[in-house]
Amino acid sequence: MAPRFAPKEPVVLDPPKDTQFTLSELRQYDGVQNPSIYVSVKGTVFDVTKNSKVYGPGGSYAVFAGKDGSRGLAKSSLKPEHAVPDTDGLDEGEFTVLDDWFSYFSQRYNIMGKIVPDGEAKI
Repeated sequence: MAPRFAPKEPVVLDPPKDTQFTLSELRQYDGVQNPSIYVSVKGTVFDVTKNSKVYGPGGSYAVFAGKDGSRGLAKSSLKPEHAVPDTDGLDEGEFTVLDDWFSYFSQRYNIMGKIVPDGEAKI
């Protein structure tokens, strides 16, 4: 049986990278300031550039480009104010949805690194 949310076609992923990003540094990977598009889920940064029609400027999930969108993904919300890493106050169902999104990204997109607090990143 295929893993839940497995891609229809096999996806070959690169080994995960361990680059450290602050949220400020991540912002430049929005498809505008930088042609690469990164989205962080639960503090793990994914390169979603290959799906720029969805995550790039004008895309349906562009609100998450260059951000940790954990709260918005958990709440199934595309509101800009929800495109933040804060998961305080989420209920059990929302955490399940967030875990499902993490699995979805993990099976499709290369891991570029992790989010660290401002002032700690070493790219």
